[in-house]
Amino acid sequence: MGLPVLNFRLMLLLAFILSQFATLALGAIGPVATVHIMNQNISPDGFSRSAVLAGATPSTLSFPGPVIVGNKGSTFLLDVVDALTDATMLRTTSIHWHGFFQPGSAWADGPAGVTQCPIAPGHSFLYNFQAKNQAGTFWYHSHHLSQYCDGLRGAMVVYDPADPHRSLYDIDNESTIITLADWYHVPAPSAGLVPTPDATLINGKGRYAGGPTAALAVISVARNSRYRFRLVSISCDPHFVFSIDGHTMTIIEVDGINVQPLNVDSIEIFAGQRYSFVLNTNRPVANYWVRANPNVGTTGFVGGINSAILRYVGAPNADPVSTQTNTNPMLETNLHPLTNPAAPGLPTATGVDVDINLDILFDFASLKFNVNGVTFNEPSVPVLLQILTGTPPASLLPAGSIYALPPNKNIQISMPGGSTGSPHPIHLHGHAFSVVRSAGSSTYNYANPVQRDVVSLGGAGDNVTIRFRTDNAGPWIMHCHIDWHLVLGLTVVFAEDTPTVATSDPPSEESSKASALTLR
Repeated sequence: MGLPVLNFRLMLLLAFILSQFATLALGAIGPVATVHIMNQNISPDGFSRSAVLAGATPSTLSFPGPVIVGNKGSTFLLDVVDALTDATMLRTTSIHWHGFFQPGSAWADGPAGVTQCPIAPGHSFLYNFQAKNQAGTFWYHSHHLSQYCDGLRGAMVVYDPADPHRSLYDIDNESTIITLADWYHVPAPSAGLVPTPDATLINGKGRYAGGPTAALAVISVARNSRYRFRLVSISCDPHFVFSIDGHTMTIIEVDGINVQPLNVDSIEIFAGQRYSFVLNTNRPVANYWVRANPNVGTTGFVGGINSAILRYVGAPNADPVSTQTNTNPMLETNLHPLTNPAAPGLPTATGVDVDINLDILFDFASLKFNVNGVTFNEPSVPVLLQILTGTPPASLLPAGSIYALPPNKNIQISMPGGSTGSPHPIHLHGHAFSVVRSAGSSTYNYANPVQRDVVSLGGAGDNVTIRFRTDNAGPWIMHCHIDWHLVLGLTVVFAEDTPTVATSDPPSEESSKASALTLR
């Protein structure tokens, strides 16, 4: 190995180490931490309301919650303590670690009614899982009815010291995370079936139409540097068109999967999705609008709504005067994995072992969604516990919503678009999947389709089709990530390799308590 190459690798390693120190200095926690869930009044858009918040301590609750970080291969030990008291919102809770595959630890996945019972107030639950062969941008949120709409949501990052894209950027730490959230002034349990958001929050700050001129988030950058921004939609409902005036974004990661670099000037991002993009700060020193235009609620940017500020060091402390001139939007079909790009199965329409079609309809009589004619009703006994106690796949509850999948097979799921409430962002737990047909396209790509864990089903005429391999035993929920639709039954569960699940050995309550005590 030549000296220049060695020096370059040492510089990359040093830069990575320094970025981690920067992250810690900014207040990130993990991979071992206690996460306190409590109520507190906040006013992120100038309107004060009680919320469900997370914090590393009872005195550091925040929205979004604290960033949780680790490295590729890290074991996360996250002791979630429920101290909720506000009866206008749910007081029980559970947390899903979105994007983590949970091999061998399905019990730690988080969805109430599927892998666990909710955590009761005054109690705690220790989530113990490994980021096995995973790195990238993730997030966490309550997976208990519509609770995360009341505030329990935050970003997670798993860093890779050997990131294949490492030479493309200089800075990657907590300050380069951008969260997009919808915000509601009425608590979720009393907000109605599908309430309209009152505001968009970027990094926890925003304004609402007719409201005060609340402070906007400011993203500070130095000129002539390359920033890896991690864009995370922690939305309950809207999707956003995201852009930064005057700047091109080079996408390098989608939902925790590295992709071939793709230059765009806007990104349509749906609830639960994540993108890493490199931004070269080579524009004149100034302030530039950061825009996240939602598809529902108050749209546009009048008065600074749906906005944040990208501020170059040396620019005045003032609102931008920049304008939006987007001409190169991201298309999902232009995203291709960096490695192992082929979809599972043979490159034909029938080249799979199991082929399932899921028809989504809204029943206006019951005001519920159904999938293939069945509304998901959360069972009183979690699906995982049913499997562990010997319930055969055909008898798993809720009846009609459980699809048993055999191990080590190639699965294809097709989902026609256009149902009420479209476009539906569909999330599968336990896997990333290959999107062989995307919304807005009639082409099937088996060679190098994007791999991700949330996909938009699009509108009428679309037939989004995904593939994955059953190499991860567990009861994995697949649901609409518009949280209001989840509550209304737009959900199925794939019971994957139930014989292996039935012989698994989740930790006992006693061992979990003993481990949790060492964290406090």
